[in-house]
Amino acid sequence: MSPFWRRRYVIIAGMKRVTAVIVVLGLFALTIALPPAAFPVTPEEAVANLERAIKAVGTLRARFEKLHYSMSVSAPLREKGEFFFEKPDRMRWVYMDPQDKVFLYKDGVLDMYIPEDKQLTRSRIPPEALESDIFGIFLGVMSFREAYVIEESPFPTDAIRVKQVKLTPRTEGDYSHILLEIDERTWLLRRAIFFEWSGNKREFLFSQVRTGLRLPPKTFELKVPPDCEIIEEGGTVRR
Repeated sequence: MSPFWRRRYVIIAGMKRVTAVIVVLGLFALTIALPPAAFPVTPEEAVANLERAIKAVGTLRARFEKLHYSMSVSAPLREKGEFFFEKPDRMRWVYMDPQDKVFLYKDGVLDMYIPEDKQLTRSRIPPEALESDIFGIFLGVMSFREAYVIEESPFPTDAIRVKQVKLTPRTEGDYSHILLEIDERTWLLRRAIFFEWSGNKREFLFSQVRTGLRLPPKTFELKVPPDCEIIEEGGTVRR
């Protein structure tokens, strides 16, 4: 082989080696750059991520839509409002459509106020009594792994980058099962559907979720007019 062709061969071989190294490095960099949600997550891991995300939240504010499906009515009852949460156990649900009403939970007391009726109902409910409800998910009063059989269960959605799981209670309770849709970007709850034994179901859909906000103290206070009827636990009525 002449010196010319020998030099050309060495150059071409060197270029191939450099190209191969670049390709390998590029694939390695792409693997590192991919977010964790790009890799498969088991239903158990998704639920554990949800638990950790909720425990890490100091405050949360979101829009919500609630749908109640009844076996006796063809169209669901649709309600909309805003949700506020402050760790460890303060919640305010403000319903604005179709009827104004407020649910306020703090210090183990649940207030339900309906301005139209000028009536407030007050009940003492410990967090443990709410563990199978939407309240319990945010209060973090239970371990999903201990309370439920967890499995994957895809259901119709228009969302992307979400993980959908089914929770079946290990001990029979108010619901036959619960479906959760978890946002893989934040691991916070996007959607929850509670299936009652009667065939009815309740669905909560959360949007515009923001965390770490400063919520004024009045967020978790409930002021009612002087002529409001207050019904307390045990049937006591006062004005």
